[in-house]
Amino acid sequence: MNKTLDIRKMVATVEDIYKEAGAPASGPSRKCIVAAVIPNPLAGQPDGDLDMLKDLGAAISAALVARGLEALGAAPDDVDSYGKGAIIGTDGEIEHAAALIHPRFGAPVRGALGEASEIIPSTKKLGGPGASLAVPMTSKRSIWDFDHMDAAEICIGDAPHADEIVVILALGIGGRPRKRTRPDA
Repeated sequence: MNKTLDIRKMVATVEDIYKEAGAPASGPSRKCIVAAVIPNPLAGQPDGDLDMLKDLGAAISAALVARGLEALGAAPDDVDSYGKGAIIGTDGEIEHAAALIHPRFGAPVRGALGEASEIIPSTKKLGGPGASLAVPMTSKRSIWDFDHMDAAEICIGDAPHADEIVVILALGIGGRPRKRTRPDA
């Protein structure tokens, strides 16, 4: 991990789904959600320079994807889907999340995951400690691959503080547990 990043904590969870609706999963169905709690350098500054958050987005995304692969015990090509998000503490604004997770966040993630060419879906919100966020996920190879359209949810009990950001990356292997929805012809 980049030692210059100011991270209060990093949280990673892995979910392995074996059954859904009483029936076995059709194959591996795994999701990892990894989040870093970082200070918001623009908290309380409604007209702050967003460029610092753009640069931070590239650095933090590289740390998150590395931690996510480690938590999954997976190789880059094993990952099928991804998503991203941010919860901004109440002394910040939604535009802080946009600057952090949009312009430069995606390239390090796609670069670390092999054949990852698609846009990384995202969501963001303002919130306080314990706020949850459902992060949308889609295929890293084809955004229209229905089997990998999913979501992962995270909640960190003590974050974000008013002057913090929870930055989130979700990674998936195998898609939904009983995938069988197909697009209409």
